[in-house]
Amino acid sequence: MIVIGSYVSPYARKAIVALAIKGIAHEVDPITPFYGNDEFTRLSPLRRIPVLIDGDLVLNDSTVICEYLDEIRPDPPLMPQSPADRARARWLEEYADSRLGDLMIWRLFYPRSVAPRVFGRQPDEAAIARVIESDLPEALDWIEAHAPAQQFLFGLLCTADIAYGAFFRNALLAGWTTDPQRWPRTAAWIQRIWAVPEFARTIAFEQAIVTTPFAERRAVLEALGANLSVRSWAQAEPRASIMLKGIAETGRSDR
Repeated sequence: MIVIGSYVSPYARKAIVALAIKGIAHEVDPITPFYGNDEFTRLSPLRRIPVLIDGDLVLNDSTVICEYLDEIRPDPPLMPQSPADRARARWLEEYADSRLGDLMIWRLFYPRSVAPRVFGRQPDEAAIARVIESDLPEALDWIEAHAPAQQFLFGLLCTADIAYGAFFRNALLAGWTTDPQRWPRTAAWIQRIWAVPEFARTIAFEQAIVTTPFAERRAVLEALGANLSVRSWAQAEPRASIMLKGIAETGRSDR
């Protein structure tokens, strides 16, 4: 299998961690959608990541990918067993993908980390301050009420746990961290997710990406043990796309 998507993307990271937990051999083309070429557009018509290629099968959307992996390799499971808990897990994951995607990615990480580097746009710090002072605390209050006191959401690690851990990594990269005094259950839960070996492995790759010039990243990632695909769907120059138009209209991001 091949995953097209950067380790820094919370959606791609969700799929990559799921593959690792399942023990499914895979390769990664660690690109962001802004650098996807025309063939990438053919595989991902909305120009979003991740993309999973499994032989002739091409899947988009991290949730669809993780559900597919859970069906073809049921053990270890990435969803709880009872129908009620599975429904709750899907809703909690959707909250992360939608609300945290909006706040932590498109209102915090994108303007602070992506737009300046990729498109030369300086962040609106006043707008970011409003997110940090009002919107994020409101979301964290809701998460704190649902965060598990021990272990993970439904005992064993599930896809929803991975999703929250991934978004909080991007918030950290953009300079925001969870206050353990204000949100102690959330802060402890996120640390437990980050410590899962399959998740922790992606943190080393994430750090290599954010600290290494673009032209040197593949070599550095391979030196760290990343199993990268021989083929890449990248192009040299970034371009805006239907993805950004969709974000402007709906607040939804790469899934």
